Amino acid sequence: MTSSEIRQKFFDFFSSKAHTIVPSAPIVVKNDPTLLFTNAGMNQFKDFFLGNKTAPYSRVADTQKCLRVSGKHNDLEEVGVDTYHHTMFEMLGNWSFGNAANSDSDTGGYFKKEAIAWSWELLTEVYKIDKDRLYVTVFEGDQQEGLERDEESFREWKKYISEDRILNGGKKDNFWEMGDTGPCGPCTEIHVDCRSDEERAAVDGKTLVNADHPQVIEIWNNVFMQFNRLNDGTLQKLSANHVDTGMGFERLVRVLQGKQSNYDTDIFSGTIEETEKITGKKYNAAAKPDDEEWKQSVAFRVIADHIRAICFTIADGQLPSNTGAGYVIRRILRRAVRYYFTYLNYKHPLLHQLVLPLAVQFKYVFGELYDQAEFVAKVIKEEEESFLRTVDKGLAMLNDISENISGEDAFKLYDTYGFPLDLTKLIAAEKGLTVDESGFEAEMQKQKNRSRAAGEMETSDWVVVAPQALAEFVGYDVLEIRTEVIRYRKVKAKGQESYQVVLSANPFYAESGGQVGDTGKLVINGQEYQVTNTKKENDLVVVFVESFPADFKGGEIIAKVDASRRRRITRHHSATHLLHAALKQVLGAHVNQKGSLVTETQLRFDFSHFSKTEPDQLAQVEKLINRKIRANIPVVIREMPKEEALAMGATALFGEKYGDVVRVVIIDENYSVELCGGTHVGFTGDLGIFKIVSETAVAAGVRRIEAVAGCIAEAYINGQIGQLNDIRQALKNPKEPLKAIENLQRENSEIQKRLNNLEARQLVVLRNELLQKDEIVNQINFVADIVEVSSAESLKKLCVEVGSQLRDYVVMLCANINGRAFVALNIAETVNAAKNLDASKIIKEQVCTLIKGGGGGNKSLATAGGQEISQLKEAIAAVRSLLQTTE
Repeated sequence: MTSSEIRQKFFDFFSSKAHTIVPSAPIVVKNDPTLLFTNAGMNQFKDFFLGNKTAPYSRVADTQKCLRVSGKHNDLEEVGVDTYHHTMFEMLGNWSFGNAANSDSDTGGYFKKEAIAWSWELLTEVYKIDKDRLYVTVFEGDQQEGLERDEESFREWKKYISEDRILNGGKKDNFWEMGDTGPCGPCTEIHVDCRSDEERAAVDGKTLVNADHPQVIEIWNNVFMQFNRLNDGTLQKLSANHVDTGMGFERLVRVLQGKQSNYDTDIFSGTIEETEKITGKKYNAAAKPDDEEWKQSVAFRVIADHIRAICFTIADGQLPSNTGAGYVIRRILRRAVRYYFTYLNYKHPLLHQLVLPLAVQFKYVFGELYDQAEFVAKVIKEEEESFLRTVDKGLAMLNDISENISGEDAFKLYDTYGFPLDLTKLIAAEKGLTVDESGFEAEMQKQKNRSRAAGEMETSDWVVVAPQALAEFVGYDVLEIRTEVIRYRKVKAKGQESYQVVLSANPFYAESGGQVGDTGKLVINGQEYQVTNTKKENDLVVVFVESFPADFKGGEIIAKVDASRRRRITRHHSATHLLHAALKQVLGAHVNQKGSLVTETQLRFDFSHFSKTEPDQLAQVEKLINRKIRANIPVVIREMPKEEALAMGATALFGEKYGDVVRVVIIDENYSVELCGGTHVGFTGDLGIFKIVSETAVAAGVRRIEAVAGCIAEAYINGQIGQLNDIRQALKNPKEPLKAIENLQRENSEIQKRLNNLEARQLVVLRNELLQKDEIVNQINFVADIVEVSSAESLKKLCVEVGSQLRDYVVMLCANINGRAFVALNIAETVNAAKNLDASKIIKEQVCTLIKGGGGGNKSLATAGGQEISQLKEAIAAVRSLLQTTE
């Protein structure tokens, strides 16, 4: 069977068991503060397990795109080294929600009996895996937790497999937990022994289960959600039992295709073959760590794995960046680049060439990549080119190094320039130098600690006030309402305490779809409590308040949204829809939203486009939008089945997860139809006026427009007119201010040329005067003085000029430039070699501390700038003293 057939058989099997097949959630997580990426199949169903939301179906099956790059599940640096760990992978899953809306006897929830029976049936009867190669584990219990052995799972497994193949597992392997808190329960794993018959006869497979053997692997895990873990560690029984299963698709395909490595399956083989064509290198799947081809083989696996993670995250809306989820993607991409650069000796962008073949492979299961293949390839190519330039810079820096590399310097190369440690080590080794790896790791740990401290938040358990109350958003229609608190909890971040509250009827819009969260007030017993934000935690809407009554017992409260702020936000949100449609009309149908931010002060809209938007195009966009505003078109909002909305041409955003029923915002059916959960004006005329403020590049193929609407646009335009009037007055009110400015610029350019000529002549005079001050210090021609120059660049230029007239020299020039101390140090290469003097090191160690500043350079020429002008003479004295004592 091909991998596509294997996946389809999974869907067909569970469809026959009355499961609804649902699409994968985006790999990028947007409404869960605990996650950057979907890392397990259950992520999109967390609210069903937590009881925050009622599941629409009792039985569900899917394949979920997952990404794991750190923590207990995976270590990025190990991916590609072995044959079965991945960054991005597919998780096949079947689910039962015990409290679902649909719960009749034939298609309702199920538990251990059915989950175990169907697992066995699918693996042995549909996929035809040899029964004598399978082992299962059950939870052995935990006395400390007061948990008994999972006898029910044991009894069910005895119906299908002999008792000697049913193994006990401890809490580590057979009690699954979502995190430190949250839903959890015992699990039963299914393992398969892929070894040869000879190996199996020699060593009993059950001794290798959960022992990290590469050929005796876990293939499926059935988790039985029964408990909720509280903050104090205690376990609370859930109101309903749930089934959460996960089967690693890549491992399953490997078993069914009879391969010894996931990378030998047709999931990866096409990518590997394409990489062979591009690089001219050959992949040796059998290479061992001691072989010459080992690193080359690892490189092929790294590329085949990483390109999937990179492509699918970008397709789901996450661009590479320097923070958060974007940084993780950039790190994965750079790891792939360094492997092909170093071990495949390929020095040009490679990854972007693999996007289309991968998109075609997954066209019918994850079509979002195919739909955006050109865009994704463009983003990846620019990232590759940027990092390859960084590698070149790092190589140049390392070529100048002639001593062992400290951990601090290695970390600076990594952190500031993105230069990987293993490449630093490789180049250092070629020069016979070492790298202080422990020092590097210490610096890395310091950074991690700083990041962890900055993001740490302590969250108490929820205090449930009204367990049966319904959480409902009513803020589309009303901004003030009498309601109840369902639950609340205390949170502590950066030393500040605040509270999070969930309301039964909630008028506050939660940050989502680019629109910021509402603010306002809660009125409790006549006392006002300030609402500072509203966010989603998965699908649970959480209202943030600065304080909360300590003795709150429940009862009716008043919730008030800041209506003025909401109106300004709403105008900007409706304006983004008008902007999106206008860009498609003016620039082309290829334009798609790639991100947005809608606040009370502005809108920011990112969109796919491969060149700068020209001023006349922006003018057309602006004109079109303002025409739609003046037309005062009604903004129609309807709820309908998703397929019906898409059939009428509604725009759906890549990376968003939509339900079966969607909210559609229509501003003229022939102009703008979008799926959107945000708040909007009633008529386009409510926007008043629209004005583009700026247009810039964000990333490869992504542009950004910032704009304003309504009273904010009016204030912006008045401000611009005010500035223009100020300029007119400063220019003495000319009839043509632009022409007057051009004349000023021309005059300034001519004056600057004359000044440059004068300064050049002055520098020659200064150079000659300084040469008269040459003194011999320890066989070195030493020239040092405090001079008058207009810029740091002139100081540096003069320093080089003086040196050009001398042999075996050290030239040190200082200056007071606009109240700051500047120093330039020039050392002849002959002095570098004979006296082991390094200009950069002297500047950092002798000069910067005295003038309280910073600086750097190379062995021959270095500069510094600082605050202490009074210390310039002392700096010269320090360098002279150093020369006197140098052997």
